[in-house]
Amino acid sequence: MELKNGLGHLSYSTLVHLGDTWAEMNASLREFVPQVKKRVSPDAPFAVSLRISASSAKTLTESAAERKSLSEFLAAEDLYVYTVNAFPYGPFKGEIVMERVYEPDWTTDDRVNYTNSIADILAEISPAHINPSIQTAPLAFKPNVNGESYIQLFTRNVFRVVAHLRALEERTGRRVKLAIEPEPACYLETTDETLEWFENRIYSPAGIRELAEVAGIPLSEAEGAVRRYLGIVFDIGHQSVGFENITDSLTKIVNAGIPIFKLQEAASLWVEELTQDKIPALRRFTDTIYLSQTSLKQNGKINKFLNLGEALDDFEANPVATEMRTHFHVPVFLEELGPFRTTRFGVQEALKMHRATPLSDHLEIETYTWDVLPPELKTGDIIEYVSRELEFVRNELIG
Repeated sequence: MELKNGLGHLSYSTLVHLGDTWAEMNASLREFVPQVKKRVSPDAPFAVSLRISASSAKTLTESAAERKSLSEFLAAEDLYVYTVNAFPYGPFKGEIVMERVYEPDWTTDDRVNYTNSIADILAEISPAHINPSIQTAPLAFKPNVNGESYIQLFTRNVFRVVAHLRALEERTGRRVKLAIEPEPACYLETTDETLEWFENRIYSPAGIRELAEVAGIPLSEAEGAVRRYLGIVFDIGHQSVGFENITDSLTKIVNAGIPIFKLQEAASLWVEELTQDKIPALRRFTDTIYLSQTSLKQNGKINKFLNLGEALDDFEANPVATEMRTHFHVPVFLEELGPFRTTRFGVQEALKMHRATPLSDHLEIETYTWDVLPPELKTGDIIEYVSRELEFVRNELIG
């Protein structure tokens, strides 16, 4: 839905639903999204954040009939696509995902071709008044980045997609934006790492020259093109896991001139004081198919672990005073989750900034963990769950 006063378009990520193939995603879209719209936006068009896997992209690219059917469904239900989640390339539901979610990474032609196909689909199915965004992976899983040549390769491949987006707009008149999402344990993880990559690899004279070469355009056009088509997704939950001050991080990004093409309202699990008696309840969150990157703050130092279970093992071996945050997406309308808390405060900080001066025209809630939440923490069904999240964010912004 489009919020008033230039606050942008808001929806929830359909990544929460079954959607590894187009048949699955199409069925989920038709079953759930109209029900959510009926509750939160009954009298106005409702925005759709569409998950499109590589398999779905292939189906839609090869079938004009499927694209036509999708467009007709959207129009009939008063829905519009404003963003696509093209982060998970392959399966994301029903099987172990973990670090496979980053594969293929940005060093590969597969990632480039997949992203370009998403752009082409968006140019056709999104309405003319929307400049849709593509959410993508944070370049590579950090342990896989083994040297300068690796960094140079994924940077050049990002430029290849920027060149495609520029050519797409020249050909169709449709501007599609690429938004890279920093995430714990990835090459782009912290705000400072993100700033460094953009400043040294993208906005630097060498970066601008490389884009001009890749796109076959003059230097005078390349600098404007990179800012027009390349930006970030700022996932508030991800940066909260790293103990970042959300206001400070967003201010740094804005001051660096990096476009925030999507502001993602997400909250993570937070334990203010980790103690032995809390371990059994926390172990219930380790039974998940996703990574649960976890940070332990001990004696002023932040120690990072790839999974919550590893962090808990470390604490039990050395039970010192500890504050813990973990990458387990939890409902943004909850400040507390059983005996624990959430980093909802970070969402509220970001929304306060956004309300004063809009940071992005795309807002999205991405709590995709409904299927792996402990049963007693689920309230109602999936329709109520995502509707309450949307209502919370909307109320924070416009009352």
